[in-house]
Amino acid sequence: MTLLTNARILTVDPQMREIANGWIHIKDGVISALGEGAAPADVASSANDVLDMGGDLIMPGMVNTHCHLAMTLFRGLGEDIDDRLYRYILPLERDCVTAPVVAAGSRLAALEMIRGGVTTVADMYYFEAEVGRAIAQSGMRGIVGQTLGDFDAPDHDTFDEAFALTDALVEEFDGHPLVIASIAPHAPYSTGIKIMARVAAWAEAHPKNPVQMHLAESDAEMAWCAEHHNARPVEVVARAGLLRPGLIAAHCLHINEAEAAELAGHGVGVAHNARSNGKAGRGIAPIEMMRAAGVTVGIATDGAMSGNTLDLFAQLAPASMFQKILGHSRSVLPARQLIRMATIEGARVLGMGDQIGSLEPGKSADLIRIALDDPRVQPIYDIYSTLVFALNASDVRATMVAGQWLMRGREVHTLDQARVVAEAIQVAGDFNRRIEALDRSMT
Repeated sequence: MTLLTNARILTVDPQMREIANGWIHIKDGVISALGEGAAPADVASSANDVLDMGGDLIMPGMVNTHCHLAMTLFRGLGEDIDDRLYRYILPLERDCVTAPVVAAGSRLAALEMIRGGVTTVADMYYFEAEVGRAIAQSGMRGIVGQTLGDFDAPDHDTFDEAFALTDALVEEFDGHPLVIASIAPHAPYSTGIKIMARVAAWAEAHPKNPVQMHLAESDAEMAWCAEHHNARPVEVVARAGLLRPGLIAAHCLHINEAEAAELAGHGVGVAHNARSNGKAGRGIAPIEMMRAAGVTVGIATDGAMSGNTLDLFAQLAPASMFQKILGHSRSVLPARQLIRMATIEGARVLGMGDQIGSLEPGKSADLIRIALDDPRVQPIYDIYSTLVFALNASDVRATMVAGQWLMRGREVHTLDQARVVAEAIQVAGDFNRRIEALDRSMT
C-alpha cells in the first residue's frame, strides 16, 4: 500500500474539488481514500510506502484519445514538401513498415508519453498486436485499433485479412488489464458504406471493443461524400449504421449543429486534434458547439508525423486559443474545461470514465506528479490556467498507472530509454536510404 502525502491535489471529480495540501492512499492499484491535511493515523499506519510529494501537484494522468504511435518514426520527415504523403509517407509505409518497425516506433511513443504525463492512449495503425505489446511493456493503458483501408496497407491486402487481424487482436488482448483491442476503419472515403456496415455488425458482436475512425476531417473527404453519396460524412457513417456508442471519431472539423446533436444522441465521442489540424491548415473544429450539444470531447495529439509531438500539454493552449478565435472572446473554453477534456472527458470518450480520469476512491490510481517550482509558472492564481498555458511535459516528475510507478524523478522504469532511442535512429537510417532512392527515381 502506498501513501502520498503533502500534495496539492486536483481531483477532477464531479465537484472539481481541489485540495491545497492533502494525501492519497493507494491499495492494490486503486485509490482507497484521499483527503485534506495529514492522513488519519489508521491510514498512515497501513501504508508500507509513504512518499512526501513536497507540495507538488498530483492530478489524474492525461488521456490521449487519438494517436498513431508508430508514426513517431516519421516525425519531421519531408516537413516542407507539399506532396510528402504520396512522395514519401505512403511508399515508406508500403516498403519499410514491418512488425519490428512498428514495435520500435511504439516503444518510442510510449516513452515520450510517459515522460509527458500521458497514462492512457487510443491508437490506430498497422501491426497493432505489436502496438499493444509495446503499451503493455511500458505499463501504460491503451486501446489498440487495427486499421482497415482500401489503400496499400503494410499488414493486409484485403478487407477480409484486416478483419482477421482484428479478430486475432481481440483474442490476444481479451481480459488484459491494460490493453483493449479495437477495430479502426480508416475513414468513410477509404472504406465505403459496405465495409463500414460490416464494421458496424462486427461492433455489435463485440460490445466491449471500441471503433475508431477519422471523420469529417478534410475538404477532400467532404467532396468524396458529396460525389458518391450526395451527403456529408456524418450522414454517410449514419447510413452504414456506424454512429453508435463506442465510436471514437477523430478530428470532426466539418460538423454542423444538427450533426453535433446526432453525434451526441448516438453517444459518439470525439477526439480533438487542435495542433495537428492547425499545422495541416485544415481548419478549426467547432469543439465548443459540439460540447454544448452534449458531445463528449477529449484532447488528442494525432501521430507525430502530423503534429510532431505526443505531448498533450502542447495541445492545450492551441485548443483553447482556436476556440477563442472562433468565439471572438477570451471566455470561450475556459482552462478548467480543457483539463477536464484532457482527463475525465477523454476517459469517457474511450469508454473508461468509470475507471480512470479523476482521483476518486474506487478508481484506478492513474496519476501524475507535476513540479510547480519553475519560475516560468509563478505566481499561480489559477492552477488550471497554469496547466494550460505555462506548464509543459518536462515539469512532470512522476507517472503512475494502476498504482505502479512508470516514471519517478524523470526516470522511466519500464523502458530502456537509450535502447528505445537507438532503435528509432536505426529505423530512421533505413527510411533515409529509401527516401534517397525515391528522390533519385524522380529526377
